[in-house]
Amino acid sequence: MTVRARVLILVSAVAVLAAVGLASVLHASARADRRDRPQAGGPRVVPGAVTLRDPGRLVFRNMAWGPHRDELTSVPAADPTAPRTASGLRCLRFHAASGTGVCLQAVHGPVSDTYRALILDARLRTVRRYGVPGVPSRARVSPSGRFAAWTAFVGGDSYAGTDFSTRTAVVDTRSGALTASLEAFRIVRDGRPYRAPDVNFWGVTFGSDDRTFYATLATKGRTYLVRGDLRARTVTVLHGNAECPSLSPDGTRVAYKKRVEGLPRDAPWRLYVLDLRTLRETPLAEPRSVDDQAVWRDARTVVYALPADFGADLYEVPADGSGRPRRVSAAAVSPAYLGQAYRRPTR
Repeated sequence: MTVRARVLILVSAVAVLAAVGLASVLHASARADRRDRPQAGGPRVVPGAVTLRDPGRLVFRNMAWGPHRDELTSVPAADPTAPRTASGLRCLRFHAASGTGVCLQAVHGPVSDTYRALILDARLRTVRRYGVPGVPSRARVSPSGRFAAWTAFVGGDSYAGTDFSTRTAVVDTRSGALTASLEAFRIVRDGRPYRAPDVNFWGVTFGSDDRTFYATLATKGRTYLVRGDLRARTVTVLHGNAECPSLSPDGTRVAYKKRVEGLPRDAPWRLYVLDLRTLRETPLAEPRSVDDQAVWRDARTVVYALPADFGADLYEVPADGSGRPRRVSAAAVSPAYLGQAYRRPTR
């Protein structure tokens, strides 16, 4: 083959690659343009001021296509279909309590994305920031606002299988002191210390005493509900087959997702509520698989996200197993109900 022929082949190959690259960029640009346009029949979203000290409001990540997609938005909790006020702050996961918020963000780079956790004040200003070592999954703020926690996937990207690992961090929002991984805590199971190389934690939920928390512990292919003590730096196994717990405002019950035998491997969960005094489980009246950490709207109702056309919709269901699920808001995820009243737990 002559030098001229080789040059022609090289030039042709470069031209083809350039064309493919341009087509890919144009396709991505067109898709992004569609996402920046408000969806037909979607919720009305307008820019404005959002505060975390506004009792009776519901704040969540807006999933509706348009210029405010992924921003934190606010609506009246009593009228969640009302027009949304968009803050301008984008979060992948979010939670808030007592004027403090945690926002898990993606930082888009030229080669790959990185992630960070922002601790927010009541006006959504960043007061602290921390690197997150993987894809954000769960976020929680304690009822007092004193502590925040987040979970990230550091291997794998789904709770449905077994080939994943997580990292769960807890931060004191006042001092800034960070516990980078709950794996540093001592585990107690059946009254004895427990150690294993495959331990994972995720889905923290806090009590109102700035000490107690609950979380998921996974080891040897099984999951457990654990109660943690932030001062003693211990976790104690309480109950089996429980994931992504959410403590009720009165501190007596935990809502969680439970794997149910016979369901599809990629959708294995049903919602349950556990009475912490009796350890009695109550299945909730949601027949679909819920891969979310529910929140309590009040002492009687839990709220959670399910997949939908534009990412996720929010649903609610009674916490006593009665009734049936009801859609609360379309194109929304990571809700936080502001101004909830919590009871100090008894030990």
